[in-house]
Amino acid sequence: MRTETITSAQNPKIKTLLELQEKSKARRREGLFVVEGQRELEHCMSAGYEVHTVFICREITGERGFNDICRAVEAGAGCNVIEIPKVLYEKVAYRGSTEGVIAELRCREHSLENLNLKENPVVVVLESVEKPGNLGAVLRSADAAGVDAVIVCDPLTDLYNPNLIRSSIGGIFTVPTAAATSEDTIRWLKAKDIKIYTAQLQDSEWYYDTDMTGGTAIVMGTEATGLTGIWRDAADAHIKIPMLGRLDSLNVSVSAAILMYEAVRQRNA
Repeated sequence: MRTETITSAQNPKIKTLLELQEKSKARRREGLFVVEGQRELEHCMSAGYEVHTVFICREITGERGFNDICRAVEAGAGCNVIEIPKVLYEKVAYRGSTEGVIAELRCREHSLENLNLKENPVVVVLESVEKPGNLGAVLRSADAAGVDAVIVCDPLTDLYNPNLIRSSIGGIFTVPTAAATSEDTIRWLKAKDIKIYTAQLQDSEWYYDTDMTGGTAIVMGTEATGLTGIWRDAADAHIKIPMLGRLDSLNVSVSAAILMYEAVRQRNA
């Protein structure tokens, strides 16, 4: 573990940190992403992510907090610990109250082949859900419901977008997650004998009348256009949620949570 102090916003390491926060291209180029706060850092480390650099503001963490963070990351031989003053921390922190710590960590490959599923899993599939906040909210619910995996098809956002990480409250690190094309995902699900249930209003049955006790993939599309034809054609059943008011749709994260917990209910009935 190497330690140093940086006080200038013009330091190249600070410029790289800001670029990683703001640009997906930089995250792909460097193979790094950024988290803020001790809770998010703990989630990453518990999931086995490699810490590259930690920026700590001793004025915010206090002496004890500073030492606790250093001890937590010292197992990483290549980890850099950089102390920064509060005035600089406030310039680089995405949000103000993040406990005085920002970390850069190594990205992972999120492939279907890396998913290890138990028997009769529950999987959530999201097709082109372009808003990081929605994807993060789905991951947060997936963690709460004990879902086995989340698969993002044809993603228009990267899995290490800071807004996604924040809205998932660390769910991106606790829920096994993969990114793949719709075609590859359909083949993968069928090879594992996982039933495909697409959430859509047309030609659908009530979700609570659908048997989700076996291997189940709950497939959600965008709120604007729904699912594409490839998923509707591949489905074992089309399911819908009752809409009793004047509006015709729920937020995708709310719909996904309802369907996840229906699978939980059926398995615990």
